[in-house]
Amino acid sequence: MTDKKRKILVTSALPYANGPIHIGHLVEYIQTDIWVRFQKMRGHECHYVCADDAHGTPIMLRARQEGITPEQLIERVSKEHQADFAGFAIDFDHYHSTHSDENRELSALIYQRNRDAGHIRERTISQLYDPQEQMFLPDRFIKGACPKCGAEDQYGDSCENCGATYAPTELKNPQSAVSGATPVEKDSLHYFFKLADFEPMLKEWTCGGHLQAEVSNKLHEWFEAGLREWDISRDAPYFGFPIPDSDNKFFYVWMDAPVGYMASFKYYCEHSDDVDFDSFWKSDSEAELYHFIGKDIIYFHALFWPAMLHGAHFRKPDAIFAHGFLTVDGKKMSKSRGTFIKASSWLQHLNPEALRYYFAAKLGAGVDDIDLNLDDFVARINSDLVGKVVNIASRCAGFIKKRFDNRLANYLDEPDLFNDFVLTGEAIADDYEAREFGHALRKIMALADKANQYIDDRKPWVIAKQEDSDEQLHAVCSMGINLFRLLIGYLRPVLPQTALASEKFMNIHPLYWNALPQPLLGHEINKFKPLMTRVESKQVEAMLEDSKESLQANDSAPAKIDATDSILQTDPIADSISFDDFAKLDLRIARIVDAKTVEGADKLLQLTLDIGGETRNVFAGIKAAYEPHTLVGKLTVMVANLAPRKMRFGLSEGMLLAAGPGGKDLWILNPDEGAQPGMRVK
Repeated sequence: MTDKKRKILVTSALPYANGPIHIGHLVEYIQTDIWVRFQKMRGHECHYVCADDAHGTPIMLRARQEGITPEQLIERVSKEHQADFAGFAIDFDHYHSTHSDENRELSALIYQRNRDAGHIRERTISQLYDPQEQMFLPDRFIKGACPKCGAEDQYGDSCENCGATYAPTELKNPQSAVSGATPVEKDSLHYFFKLADFEPMLKEWTCGGHLQAEVSNKLHEWFEAGLREWDISRDAPYFGFPIPDSDNKFFYVWMDAPVGYMASFKYYCEHSDDVDFDSFWKSDSEAELYHFIGKDIIYFHALFWPAMLHGAHFRKPDAIFAHGFLTVDGKKMSKSRGTFIKASSWLQHLNPEALRYYFAAKLGAGVDDIDLNLDDFVARINSDLVGKVVNIASRCAGFIKKRFDNRLANYLDEPDLFNDFVLTGEAIADDYEAREFGHALRKIMALADKANQYIDDRKPWVIAKQEDSDEQLHAVCSMGINLFRLLIGYLRPVLPQTALASEKFMNIHPLYWNALPQPLLGHEINKFKPLMTRVESKQVEAMLEDSKESLQANDSAPAKIDATDSILQTDPIADSISFDDFAKLDLRIARIVDAKTVEGADKLLQLTLDIGGETRNVFAGIKAAYEPHTLVGKLTVMVANLAPRKMRFGLSEGMLLAAGPGGKDLWILNPDEGAQPGMRVK
């Protein structure tokens, strides 16, 4: 690794100002923060900026629902986001908002430069319009089946299942997410970014080492399909920036959101004496620019963003680092199980640095998903951090205080062992640089094992009881403190708060990488205080319990439920309901993986239903119509957000849908075989 001082600008994807930060988000911010802290430890000029993504129809509608202005909403959410980030020691140099003067000016500049160069064109399009709300529907407020793969419940601009992008009018069976009405088509003048103008440049750039190999390979599919024009405009009403020289048109949120990286940095530069905006963003800049993002937003960042920058004569990123998603105990985060954990909930129950360490131990340079296994989390934190690293200091500090007036020996007991730790530091640094955090932590824990083995072999607690043993005891415990210093220095990017407390204990300045090889000799330390406590399973259980949210439907349910048979039956004399009430039902494709009779029940079968990575136990009153063995393997439809109901025969965790007059003339719903368990039914 070069010792040349680098100029680096780093960003994370902008969290949307419409909801809280959760632990799935934190994967990215923790990953980025670790890398930035490492760069700063190496002595490089490294700046980390971010912002709230504050525009779009969802912001507008939520503010309207709460009876406040969009500006009031985004200001409140920004404070909540920044408090959560601070709680997890995410150290932004500046945190901004896309609803800012800087972003307005830069978005207009980038648009105008691309327009003047011929990369923007106008054309009238047929757009989906909500006749009930009397508004054009943004992509994310239209849902339907993907026109490419057929996946249900997809947004109007891209498919989360296959990654395809498309026009909202291409969706199958579209529906307004605002009112539930079936949208109609209506003409409107829009502005389009001609992405195909940049195809030669993008092909070269995406294959030029700026992306992970798997990301670059994925982009080949989009090139083969042809680069399509990108609609960068939206019609009023819309919360965003007006497009210059247009008639009541606004920039689509994805147009000005990535410009927020530049805007946040511009504000930071304008309030700093020694950081120059142009030196980082001009087309011939020698500074480095890196974006950390989730793999779900690759298309926008790896194609549209570099093309927009290139067309406006700004520099392109040196690299875009994508990461995977988070699962908890092997499954998607779930509100009903309490594993959809908000950052604020974690902070109420558990040490945030424990999560930083666990994520780091799982993170590599690829885009693979990572899993938070809660049992493994408890075991690993207690073993690695409490049992190995912190334990070294606690085993040695007491003797230094009692016998040597808090002063370390003026020589190293085992200089070869110390040098071995120092030499391993360069391999650890290489891992940090390459974002192979898991590899780095394995090397650090191997050193921690060596340090503990050294102390176990020397047995300072035995030496302390021997006569004329002060010199030996002093040397052993001082060596232990010096090894601890190296370990905590290597862990500093991951555990900044623990490192800060450790530096206070050791009475030293904040550790820089190049200072680590110099041991503490004849140095006075401070009184040791516990640096980290064990994680208890009951803390995790309390957090999960507090995170659970009932999925029970509203009391004004759209149908009558027969609790005995557990079948949804239409009540012909029930009052009429609104579409909004009906839309509260979460209907999912389910595969029947097991079916059996229920002893003591005349009508019930007990079914095990797979809804895509999660199984549910459901009692259904279809015994007269089906033999259990004929159901196994079939696809059907269930109500997935019905509150679990304790029945005489056990807990029923949903409801099967069936039709017919009853008895033998009753049929479960059978989707096409192309459907997949877990898909939503529209």
